[in-house]
Amino acid sequence: MGGQQYDGIGEAFEGFKSLPMMRYGEVPSLLGLVGDVSGKSVLDVACGTGFYSREFKRRGAADVFGVDISVEMIAAARDIEARDPLGVRYEVGDVAELPPLEPRFDVAVGVQCLNYAEDTATMERMCRNIHRSLVPGGEFFVLAQNPDYRFDCPSLETYGFRCEPTGEEIETGPRVRVTALLDPHPIGIVSTAPRREVYEACLRAAGFTEPAWVPLEVSEAGIRAFGKEFWADLLAYPPLEMLRCRA
Repeated sequence: MGGQQYDGIGEAFEGFKSLPMMRYGEVPSLLGLVGDVSGKSVLDVACGTGFYSREFKRRGAADVFGVDISVEMIAAARDIEARDPLGVRYEVGDVAELPPLEPRFDVAVGVQCLNYAEDTATMERMCRNIHRSLVPGGEFFVLAQNPDYRFDCPSLETYGFRCEPTGEEIETGPRVRVTALLDPHPIGIVSTAPRREVYEACLRAAGFTEPAWVPLEVSEAGIRAFGKEFWADLLAYPPLEMLRCRA
């Protein structure tokens, strides 16, 4: 499901990161959670056009490898790398079928990745493949839909997005349609909002330990740009949440 949707987006996906929720919420929150990557190797699963892959390389990562199921996303990532070479490697690949990677990585990051699993067996397989790609003690950082997000809460349109249930539910959780309100053409994507216990069970079954949920925050730059009150609804009803665990 994910690959086909994203093939039609390509480099336009870069525009997502300019929207207020991403620019001042997701991006600084995730980068802050991952922390110092100087000298480390980073595996970026579901890397898309390589936004985070490039950020980790700029922040001193020794090696960054981005994998995504979408051919067009990887083509866009490689085009950006060709225009501004940083030494990031990219490959087309399904995380559920990811072969053993050597040498193993110090850090893995999955932004909107596990929530595309069609069932718990697939999510567990994805987690196992990521786990075996990490060194013992390596960390895995996840960013996805908040499992407890209330769809009847105030709209996210102020922050650049619309989030609504499709009315369908699969084994892992409800289907969700997220629309990025980009100008002039909004982009909609359907994924799943897996239940909290599904994430934790799959990660533990794969061998990960110490799973801990971490809330989204708004950066000081975001507060300066829009004021504290602007972010009240986003912080009261956060649509995204992060999760960290250890191999």
